Amino acid sequence: MILIVVKMTVRPERSKDWLALVDEFTTATREEPGNLFFEWSTSVDDPDQFVLVEGFASREAGQAHVESAHFRKAMETMADAIASTPQIISTEAPGDGWSAMAELTPRHP
Repeated sequence: MILIVVKMTVRPERSKDWLALVDEFTTATREEPGNLFFEWSTSVDDPDQFVLVEGFASREAGQAHVESAHFRKAMETMADAIASTPQIISTEAPGDGWSAMAELTPRHP
């Protein structure tokens, strides 16, 4: 699995509409055959920073993603809304998606 984490700092005036701005891109990416997950979160420390966690089944699926028309379109759209160059971690990870965490389980009353 290819695991990618991207931190994007958005211009303050664009933060409120960021998720709407990337909605088409998010939907199209989630529909890609090799996409395992594509999840946005807001930083608890900086309301203008968004964190994207994405997974792809293989290198080929990740490559197809960055070569897609919706990826190119999103890069153009997002460039007008970001405050700085995003930070990224991209690595190959074992497995094919999320696993249950062994160290924590819910208590039931």
